[in-house]
Amino acid sequence: MFFNNLATEVSLLSILVRFAFNLAVLFILIFLIYYRYSKKEEYLFSYMLIGVVIFLITSLLNTVNIQLGLALGLFAVFAILRFRTVNYSVKDMTYVFTVIGISVINSQANIPPPLVGAIIVNSLILATTFGLEIFLQKKSLSSFTINYRKTELLKPAMKTELLRDLSDITGRSIVRVTIKEIDTGKGSAELEVFFRE
Repeated sequence: MFFNNLATEVSLLSILVRFAFNLAVLFILIFLIYYRYSKKEEYLFSYMLIGVVIFLITSLLNTVNIQLGLALGLFAVFAILRFRTVNYSVKDMTYVFTVIGISVINSQANIPPPLVGAIIVNSLILATTFGLEIFLQKKSLSSFTINYRKTELLKPAMKTELLRDLSDITGRSIVRVTIKEIDTGKGSAELEVFFRE
């Protein structure tokens, strides 16, 4: 009964309970999923603060007679203005959208039963994100650039020997190679080598 009243009435206590729940979900998404797989510390502050501010703004808009579409439009404009100057990857922008979406859902949604509905919806988002991260980590390759002197191994027929030699030199299991530049005068090549961590 207590959570039913929290879901339907707009009060300070209702906002604070939803805020604590939203903060817990954002912490799991940003620190336990995003940071674990991306290791990008520079975005942690921004993601958390975006989630907090979006949640509070949409909660306060709930007390005013304003349509949700207009509110989301305002956030989209702010996001475009903020992120158009920074070179974010598609994955990082997806996390920005997910943080905004979770915060809007947690501030506005009244899914019956209220507490269970919120837990189920947020769990679906977190589980999907975590599953995709695990899947992509298994499929993704890391790379680095190397100067290589045995240019005779760069012929297509010598691919197996090239991969074996690069694996011996680097101590990593090289699975793919891209030739970036060949300097015939020096007898060397710049290669991008790909390996699975």
